[in-house]
Parts: sequence; structure tokens; C-alpha cells
Amino acid sequence: MVRVVVYRGRMGDWTQAEAERQLARVRQACLGLPEATEGLSHGSPTFYIRGKKVFVYFWDDHHSDGRLCIWCAAPEGVQQEMIGTEPERYFRPPYVGHRGWLGVQLPEVGDDELAAIAVEAYRCVAPATLIKQLD
Repeated sequence: MVRVVVYRGRMGDWTQAEAERQLARVRQACLGLPEATEGLSHGSPTFYIRGKKVFVYFWDDHHSDGRLCIWCAAPEGVQQEMIGTEPERYFRPPYVGHRGWLGVQLPEVGDDELAAIAVEAYRCVAPATLIKQLD
């Protein structure tokens, strides 16, 4: 018999299969960027530039917060703007929110928007030589 765990989150319920599907979307958005890599940080998939600088964290119910989300670097002022206009989709993440990072509820954003968010997060952290490769 297969046991299905259902997480009870703020934005609804999800299974481990849904978390894996969302992680696959994040991988697709992040790993196509120049010299982006994936590793673990604090037990969670984390996306780095050149294996050193983090630009996106993936979280699946971090400390039982009920969120299936990413935390990502964001340009100055974007966090406040996005939370102010769409608080059901965006939030101020713990630990990195004071630096302007943005929390994004994954089930609430489409693939194109997720890709754009990943590129912006990457631009906030990447050296100029890699940003040129995007342009």
C-alpha cells in the first residue's frame, strides 16, 4: 500500500508529488542560466551561481510554515511592491527578507513568471560577465 502524505498549507493542501513537480519547475527556471548549479543548503535545494552565490532557495513547508515556495534575491524595492500589491502570492521570507529577498508561492505563479523571477534573482547576484551572457 502506498502512503500519500498531504501537507496542510496556508495556500491549500499538497502532496509530495506536487512538491516534486514544483521543484522540477524551479530547476527548469534556474539551471538554464549561465553557470547556475544546484546544491543543498539547510537540507533544501538551493540554486547557486558558480557554486558560491545563492540566488534561489526552494522550500517545502519550511519549519512548518505551510508554504510551497521559493525565496529569491530581488532588486531593491521589488519586495515591498510585490507584497503590497499581491500578498497572496508574495511574502517577506524569514532570515533573508531584511535584505530585500522575495518569497514566492509556487502554486500561484505560472512557468513564464517563474522563469522571469529566476532571471531577475540571478541578475541581482551574478557578476557582470555572466549577466552579459543573458543579454
